[in-house]
Amino acid sequence: GFFQSYAVEVDIKDASNATCLYANWMMSFLITYESNNGDYKNTTLNLSPNVTHNGSVCGNDTQAALLAVQFGEGHSWSINITKTNETYQGDFITLTYNTNDTAVFPDAKRKGPVTVLMKDPAGPVQLNTVFVCHNYFVIEAENIKQIFWNVTVQAFVQNGTVSKKETRCPADRPTSAPTVPPTIANVTTAPTVPPTIANVTTAPTTTASPAPTPPKPVENPDTGNYSLKSGNKTCFLATVGLQLNVSQDKPLLININPKTTVADGACGNTTATLKLNDGNSTLIGF
Repeated sequence: GFFQSYAVEVDIKDASNATCLYANWMMSFLITYESNNGDYKNTTLNLSPNVTHNGSVCGNDTQAALLAVQFGEGHSWSINITKTNETYQGDFITLTYNTNDTAVFPDAKRKGPVTVLMKDPAGPVQLNTVFVCHNYFVIEAENIKQIFWNVTVQAFVQNGTVSKKETRCPADRPTSAPTVPPTIANVTTAPTVPPTIANVTTAPTTTASPAPTPPKPVENPDTGNYSLKSGNKTCFLATVGLQLNVSQDKPLLININPKTTVADGACGNTTATLKLNDGNSTLIGF
């Protein structure tokens, strides 16, 4: 009852009207987005009462199963599930949230649908076995935390009957600590436990390494003036400072240097294209 979300039940049938993919679960999303004034705000996106499952497919030996749902004002979520001779396993999870939904994203700077792709961390499940997880578990990617609970899923259902044999998630196993319902405040990295005589293991003596030098902050990019000509007339003007924020294992910020960047492109009657090449294999097109 912590999240005001709704349970979803999806029962996909094959050509003979037998169940081939079954799922019943609850989920909610904690999302950080940028507002018009440059601040970052946290919001919660919950499932709505009316959920559709357009695009869901059974899958087979050569095609992945797909569990897809659509809800609210232009939001959707899906997971594709692959199969081996003995197991099935979630592969990629795709969340698309629509910042035009002002009830969830008031004053959002970026308008329209935003798609986030993440890897399903759950391990393989034996065929003819249903995956069950009653407790909360969280999957994180970029600025999204996906919270799931009361999950029951079986892909590649045999003979049209959901199995009675269960595979439980780690959160449901007896050794797991009690689960606290996540909130924006407490879905964070666990605090470091202060060392004590009891929990410090003596390590071999080594020469201490110097502390790593913190990365130098990236300055704001220089403003460049870029233009295109059509014949003798200038048809495209751009005055802009450009910085790329690349999502990798560690964030990578790259400033585009206007002194070494070459503008190219073309102007048409109804469209214009500006291409900027900084000479370091970075190509940006507008």
